[in-house]
Parts: sequence; structure tokens; C-alpha cells
Amino acid sequence: MGRSIAIVEDEPAIRANYADALRRQGYEVAAYANRREAMAGTQTRLPDLAIIDIGLEDEIDGGFTLCRDLRAKSEKLAIIFLTARDSDFDTVAGLRMGADDYLTKDVSLPHLLARISALFRRMDAVATHADADEILTRGKLTLDLKRMAASWDNHAVPLTLTEFWMVHALAKFPGHLKDRDHLMSEAKLTVDDATITSHIKRIRKKFAALDSAFDAIETLYGMGYRWKE
Repeated sequence: MGRSIAIVEDEPAIRANYADALRRQGYEVAAYANRREAMAGTQTRLPDLAIIDIGLEDEIDGGFTLCRDLRAKSEKLAIIFLTARDSDFDTVAGLRMGADDYLTKDVSLPHLLARISALFRRMDAVATHADADEILTRGKLTLDLKRMAASWDNHAVPLTLTEFWMVHALAKFPGHLKDRDHLMSEAKLTVDDATITSHIKRIRKKFAALDSAFDAIETLYGMGYRWKE
């Protein structure tokens, strides 16, 4: 069975067009018109990816609520916002709620499919690592690549798929400066600068919740980020 995708979009024609395009790519697709349908449809089995609009019928921010509820069910579920709302506020809000990517509806279909493929490649990359590389330890940090699990001082850190790969890209080579292009390449991301910044802020917040003194990720303004040696 191929990868499963749930698309949540209240405009019937748009919903049908995206669903048909994804099915032609070999994906198993379930389409929902609103948050309530999506929650009911994913109750017993979560998809591999959820593509969500923000405004859903009578709920102006229904997609945000749905993202939060789905993220509470699984940190590893891939989530993309696909919406007409292009403000920085909405973009940052969506990423802070745990979305892996945020796209506007003017994105071309080939570009959308490329972003979806990139997310799934990061999932598949777990199985390609050699045994020796399955556990990465850097001081209090431990990354289990087989289980996609992170811990800090033996306490689990609930990182999303994107956040996990960003931490891995930084921690793999402590002290090495990673500008945004390098970080996107090594973390298998295809996102803009604002998205990288939002993810870094969210990652720091999760580690700081466990350790108020956390300062392992250093920002070199205008240059990039590095994991402290």
C-alpha cells in the first residue's frame, strides 16, 4: 500500500482537483470538507500526511485547531498547510502549532508534489541508515534515528519530523556553521528563511521546557546556526 494522504479543504472543486492529482501520483487519498469530518475519518487510523486549509466552512481558523489536535495524536505525522492566507502571522502561527510546511494556494502542482515527496523522503531515510549511525549522542542529546526519537538528559523531546531532521543536521557536526542553504540540504528541507527561523524557535522552546539552561543551538545573525561543541 502506498503512502496515505488526508486533504482537508472546504471548496469541493479544489478538494477534488488536489485529490485526483495526488491519486495519479500513487497516493492513497482521503478527502474531507471540514475539521469534524477529518477528525472522525482519522480516528482509527492516521494518514502519513495531512494537507490542511486554515479556513474550513464555518470555522475561520478550523485548520489551526485541526493541526493542533492531529499533532497531539502524533508528533511524527507530517502536516502541510495549503491555504490562501499568506500573512506572516498565519505562517508563523501554523509552524508554531507543529506543521512541517506552509504553502499558499498559488503554488504550482509540481512544486506541491515536490514538497510532499521531500517530506516522505525524510521518512524513508530512517531505514537507510547503517546500524552504527542509528544512535547519535552529543552530550545530553541523544537521537535515535531508527525510532525518530530525541531525548535530552534522558527526557524525551517531542520533535516533529522536520524538527528532528533539523536537530540532526546541526548536531551531527558540532561547531560547524550551517547557513540556511546547508541546513535545508542536510535536513532534506525545501522551505524559506522565515520557516527555518520559526522551526528553530520551536525547537529551542521544546528543549528549554526540559532544561531552562538549554543553549546548545547558537545563532550567528545573518550567517546561520550551529550546535555548540
